[in-house]
Amino acid sequence: MAVASESESITLSHHHPRFSEAHEFEKPNDENALMLMNSCAISLLDDFPDIVFAYGVSDEYSFVFKKSSQIYKRRASKILSTCVSLFSSTYVMKWAEFFPNKPLKYAPSFDGRVVLYPTVAHVHDYLSWRQVDCHINNQYNTCLWTLVKSGKTNEEAQKFLKGTQKQEKNEILFQQFGINYNTLPPMFRKGSCVFREEVHEISKSKKVKKKVVVDHCDIICPGDMHFWNEHPYILSDDQ
Repeated sequence: MAVASESESITLSHHHPRFSEAHEFEKPNDENALMLMNSCAISLLDDFPDIVFAYGVSDEYSFVFKKSSQIYKRRASKILSTCVSLFSSTYVMKWAEFFPNKPLKYAPSFDGRVVLYPTVAHVHDYLSWRQVDCHINNQYNTCLWTLVKSGKTNEEAQKFLKGTQKQEKNEILFQQFGINYNTLPPMFRKGSCVFREEVHEISKSKKVKKKVVVDHCDIICPGDMHFWNEHPYILSDDQ
């Protein structure tokens, strides 16, 4: 943990299936549940200036610390326990904001891990993998639950989809159910990116402020570097 040239990434994961079933989350995606997770991620960026980027999909969130961070003397256990506890407590505190008519039946639990990446390129690769995984899982789950809602059992739907490729799944959704996968909400298909957006003030001082925002954009590298080219300061150590 003490090597300053390395970037740290924390991934928090919710013990999701039992919790989502108990609270009757919409499948395959519950918009309010995802927005609650995003709100918790925003809270972490507000509390920890050293977190420069976060990526969330389903019941998981990854947080990237700037490589020069000396927070808690770079003690992995301290960083992890603090982030997990803040995320969990924020989830409980904000629950009613996103589910005003659905009481929280029991407290959620999150676990996590800390990973060190030697270069920015490795961070790009990791985040790209996360978004690719989001694309694959969401397309499959969208097909699965659409088939289940049409009358198939879970086992029948899984068997029906076995061996199908990306284009075949798109055709199933469109031809059988009139669903154009590419028009589904970007948050479902791409996940959520949380970062500080530079805001240039129109004044004599020409100050540049940063505002924490949530976006659902393409971050896959090297296929699409547009986001990182537009936001080079995010993974720069000159923040």
